[in-house]
Amino acid sequence: MHILVVEDDSVLSDGLARVLGAHGMAVDVVNDGVQADLLLQRPDAAEVVVLDIGLPGLDGFEVVRRLRARGSRIPVLLLTARDAIEDRVRGLETGADDYLVKPFAAAELVARLRALARRHGAPPAVLAMGHLTLDCATRRARVGGRVVELSLREWTVLEYLLQHGARVVSKQQIIDAILPWGDDLTLNAVEVYISRLRGKIAGAGVAIRTIRGFGYMLEPAP
Repeated sequence: MHILVVEDDSVLSDGLARVLGAHGMAVDVVNDGVQADLLLQRPDAAEVVVLDIGLPGLDGFEVVRRLRARGSRIPVLLLTARDAIEDRVRGLETGADDYLVKPFAAAELVARLRALARRHGAPPAVLAMGHLTLDCATRRARVGGRVVELSLREWTVLEYLLQHGARVVSKQQIIDAILPWGDDLTLNAVEVYISRLRGKIAGAGVAIRTIRGFGYMLEPAP
């Protein structure tokens, strides 16, 4: 699931990106309403938006209003203050789909985002690039007609790379995506999983490219 987080508090936005990434979600973060409005003019901007109301540039209400005026039905979850009942009502009337009151539990945020995604169309059951396919329902990977045996962590790393398509992901982002299965993962361990995956997906027409100093990305193999 691809999430756009719009939040001007860098501590909170970084925390949200880490938590959502640890649950296998691809996360983009912007810190003001103008950037969010520009990004949301793209049809592939995100599957769900987490939107704070108090933003510089354009506030959350105006971001939602413009989004709906363009005819977009992408689900929006507003982040609101505990005592701002009028903000919640205004947000829902403007076109938001749900809201969450600060402070909130990470588990509730994840559950609400998944519920919004289900109501507005489930994410793809199969991820694919070249001759590589991941069936997310059966947890089975294939290269052409060949089934590829993957460990849980190998599956999660490969799934995370496919979810991000041609975007670069860092080693730390990969670690955060794997954290539900243990917090003892090191940057060197990520290199080990990448090396194993390169061997296992050989012949798929897909390569895991190292972007030195940044991380990894998937691209068509030469």
